[in-house]
Amino acid sequence: MALPLSYNARSVAVRWRSSAATVLIIALVVAVCLVLQAMAQGIVSSTSATGDPGNVIVVRKGSTAESSSIVTRAQAQRVRFLPQIQRDARREPIASSEVVVLSNLRRIGGGEANVSLRGISPAGRSLRPQVRLVQGRWFTPGRREVVVSARLAPRFEGLGLGGQFKSGPHSLTVTGVFEARGTAFESEIWLDADEARSLFDRDQFSSVVLRVPDPSDQLALKAALESDKQLRLLALPEPEYYAKLTTSAGPIRFLGYFLAATLSVGAVFAAMNAMYAIIGRRTREVGTLRILGYPRRVIMLGFLVEGGLLALVGGTLGCAIAIPFNWVTTSTISFDTFSEIVFEFQITPWLIAQALAFSFAIGVAGSFLPALRVARLPVITAVKAV
Repeated sequence: MALPLSYNARSVAVRWRSSAATVLIIALVVAVCLVLQAMAQGIVSSTSATGDPGNVIVVRKGSTAESSSIVTRAQAQRVRFLPQIQRDARREPIASSEVVVLSNLRRIGGGEANVSLRGISPAGRSLRPQVRLVQGRWFTPGRREVVVSARLAPRFEGLGLGGQFKSGPHSLTVTGVFEARGTAFESEIWLDADEARSLFDRDQFSSVVLRVPDPSDQLALKAALESDKQLRLLALPEPEYYAKLTTSAGPIRFLGYFLAATLSVGAVFAAMNAMYAIIGRRTREVGTLRILGYPRRVIMLGFLVEGGLLALVGGTLGCAIAIPFNWVTTSTISFDTFSEIVFEFQITPWLIAQALAFSFAIGVAGSFLPALRVARLPVITAVKAV
């Protein structure tokens, strides 16, 4: 016998207040969990999307990030002239020896945070085609000039175009603002590498970025560096290196799953209480369905479908509540570099699908025991219920 779904649908409409309360509870749970997962997804996307597949980054073995890596000038010079590196029109290797330092800057509105300053060599810009100047001009080496990410500029004092800020005892001038297509470079300030070493008293570099477009050459370069025990350097494709810098997303994602698990328990009990109340008032109607010939399993399945679809409506509403957070820009502290990382919330279709499946599961789980209880009632007892 077919499910009495028309009966379930009419019952939801008649008892709309209790149905609406169940929908709202599940919507709020789904919205909170979805926003947290979108936050973690934004951090992952900002790092995993960074880097060119044709670039290789060389850092010291054992370092967790460029800020903790040391590459001596002798090592950098030796690495630059390895045979696998692509040459430009002048037969010069396309390579950038870079310095990454942290500078403590004051936020607009109060507070302070560490910001990454990246010193790049002349080839550094050509190695990062995703970085595009949108205001002003590029820095001139030797004049204490920098260019700033468009996302950082409105967050810290003195980072606007033409502004000045202090990094230690030094005053730096902002000559340009750049965009980097949502990559990790949008959390950085750029200046000349040699000037950065001079200003911050660094005798070494942090990394060397090399143009090695051929995958077989990348493997050969990696093998050559690993076999040289004196260099103690590690070569990684640039996207792979940045994909590993997602430690910051871990705690947020864990918090999202933890809250999802915790809130789902509460939501299941809330849905269960609501369904107990809803189904309890429909005991005589269930008895009538039994008299009409509907078996217990069909009645129970109808209530499970009702609870699941009701929760799915709540999940859809929760997604709608969370959607305005998409593309909202915020920041947090990177546990890899201990500096400010700017990113956008990203609510992906996969996250929405997970949220809807999660809400449907809550509805089915919350409806199971009430549906089982009423389906097991003897027909006479059900019909005589008040």
